Amino acid sequence: MKEILENLFEHNRLDFNQSKKVLLEIASNKYSNSEVASFITVFKMRNPSIEEMEGFRDALLELCVKINFDDFDTIDLCGTGGDGKNTFNISTISSFIVAGSGFKVTKHGNYGVSSNCGSSNVLESLGVKFSNDESHLKKCLQYSNICYLHAPLFHPSMKNVAPVRKDLGFKTFFNLLGPLVNPTKPQSQITGVYNLEIARLYGYIFKNTNKNFSIIYSLDGYDEISLTNEFKLISNKEEIISDASYFKLNKVDPKDILGGKTVKESADIFLKILSGKATETQMNVVLANSSLAIRTLTGKNIDECYSIAKESLDSGKAYNSLKKLIEI
Repeated sequence: MKEILENLFEHNRLDFNQSKKVLLEIASNKYSNSEVASFITVFKMRNPSIEEMEGFRDALLELCVKINFDDFDTIDLCGTGGDGKNTFNISTISSFIVAGSGFKVTKHGNYGVSSNCGSSNVLESLGVKFSNDESHLKKCLQYSNICYLHAPLFHPSMKNVAPVRKDLGFKTFFNLLGPLVNPTKPQSQITGVYNLEIARLYGYIFKNTNKNFSIIYSLDGYDEISLTNEFKLISNKEEIISDASYFKLNKVDPKDILGGKTVKESADIFLKILSGKATETQMNVVLANSSLAIRTLTGKNIDECYSIAKESLDSGKAYNSLKKLIEI
């Protein structure tokens, strides 16, 4: 590790093979916590390169619990976290709206990073059972159109890194890797990121795959379409800067999309939205994100996708998808 660190401290970058190798070695507990912390900190001072990210990604996918979903056409809705905005669980709620629309969702998530309550926190509190058993996950997908992949169950090799990340107390490149290492390898993906440079990085990485993808970044710092400002969209179909008018909606106030201060408050917001009892602003934000996910998956125009998402929410199909997932 000393040689690797000295090379990085001289502002050099790792190639694909070096990146993959060092992460495999970190996962095998080859290095001390101090060495791992030094390595992680390098990428706090600069973002990883494309080759470094692809090497890190392939290492984690090689080590993860394997799930074969080749028979399903699926989508993942997720974000890097780390935007510090403490919104409610927009991408997770949107996942159920997409599932209620009849599409298969393999949602990959974890406990909170940039909010008080991540997707795993709220779903666990609502009674969703976490599992890495392939047959259970397929049953979820067939019965409710969605399965939830709690990241630590699929990336057990990363338990060695967890204490270091916790002690450091800041977001690391592992936050960036989360959306790239869904074990089901979904064919479509919508991913929110917390700055424009990361959006560009993701764009180059996804363009090297055969995925349908949309990368979103709200120009005021949200890692999702917040409707609070303009957003940047990079996809395999287009690259644009737009705003709420893209969905024929109005701009919203940031305070109207804040999340709960506790897991219970977050779960209450979650259920209110899915049951159609939330504020118009909350509903519009999740419908905007859901409709873009459907567009990513189907290629249909955004107005049609918005109508599909709205029907899922208004009819109760999105809420039923959650209820079915809890039952399994």
